[in-house]
Amino acid sequence: MSILNTEPPTTQSAPPALELSSISKHFGGVRALEDVSLRVYPGEVLALVGDNGAGKSTLIKTIAGINIPDSGTISCAGTEVKIDSPRHSMAHGIQTVYQDLALCDNLDTVQNLFLGREIYSPFGRRLQRAAMESRARQVLADLGVSTLRDLSAPVGNLSGGQRQSVAICRSVLWEPKVVLLDEPTAALGVAQRKQVLELIVRLRATNHAVIVVSHDLADVQEVADRVAVMRLGRKVAEFTRGGYDRAQLVSAITGLGVAASQPSAGETT
Repeated sequence: MSILNTEPPTTQSAPPALELSSISKHFGGVRALEDVSLRVYPGEVLALVGDNGAGKSTLIKTIAGINIPDSGTISCAGTEVKIDSPRHSMAHGIQTVYQDLALCDNLDTVQNLFLGREIYSPFGRRLQRAAMESRARQVLADLGVSTLRDLSAPVGNLSGGQRQSVAICRSVLWEPKVVLLDEPTAALGVAQRKQVLELIVRLRATNHAVIVVSHDLADVQEVADRVAVMRLGRKVAEFTRGGYDRAQLVSAITGLGVAASQPSAGETT
């Protein structure tokens, strides 16, 4: 039985927060992505699954602006955009939390949240620590993060779940439309995993479009409204909550047996 409130989005009348159409990417003779189309809506969690080498990381890096696609289009909120750098990705409301989290262990939570985007006073270029800490506490409270009480403690002293919370809150701090999470529960214990999954559910509840890359199929079934399956650079199947079981998901990932996919309208598998 689920321990989380995982009700699917009530409507998809709005355009997708992010839509990829026929994205392809090659590295020399290696076909990393081939004609991949997917979409994610506000208030929805889309899981991206597949075996190693399936193309998940290449796809995430393409959305994040690290890889530039050879062909295909990317649209945000119904408008086609060009994303050819991480700065452009962020400018279009996309924030990415990578598996390594990119945190500075010697800095505290507030310093990590505002690293490179510090708030200064209008005169004298003095850091406004109180303003940054107030904003940090607000974001943590909005996402229901209650385990981070001492914001002045070095992040290196925090647990894995707390560090993941800091990284996710840092992305939300800048009010993105889309949040990409790369293996958010990897190497976490049971309690920390539960904490991160609850945080993903809260992201959905605050109308963020969330894309989660995960090898943990239990996590996927717990929080995802839809699941896109990648294999050998292609999106080979898509499932909707309640319309599949674990065996079908494994079958689609491995290519062994036949998995009944459920492509969304306007998408190709």
